[in-house]
Amino acid sequence: MRPNTLAEAVEQIHLGAAQDATLAEFIDSFDLAATPDDRYACIADEPAMGENPKLDALVGAMAEYLAKQHRLGRVPPWTSGPRRRLDQPWFTTASPTDAMREYLTFASPAEFASRNIFTEERPLRRARSPLAR
Repeated sequence: MRPNTLAEAVEQIHLGAAQDATLAEFIDSFDLAATPDDRYACIADEPAMGENPKLDALVGAMAEYLAKQHRLGRVPPWTSGPRRRLDQPWFTTASPTDAMREYLTFASPAEFASRNIFTEERPLRRARSPLAR
């Protein structure tokens, strides 16, 4: 079942669902929300913290990024918690070369880089997203 909120997605991941697929399904739900208020409701509730600091930081970055990219007018306050940031850099590609690390450091959106997460320029784009183009 596709999660309708980021908190539901994280709960499913904590119960053993595949992280990448579950987060992608959440993005689909978010993109299909009818109004800005409906979109905000998808990210408003704080996801439970778990044993995976990367996931905890990632969902904070995702919520802030989605709120800003879709001009929702506000970012959920829970996204700024100290456990939503990593102590060490995380490059989201497998075994990045020095050149790839440099590129990701430059290309990462601020919402991710500020949490020590380094990823591609448009990390949450989906085929159906209005921002995918």
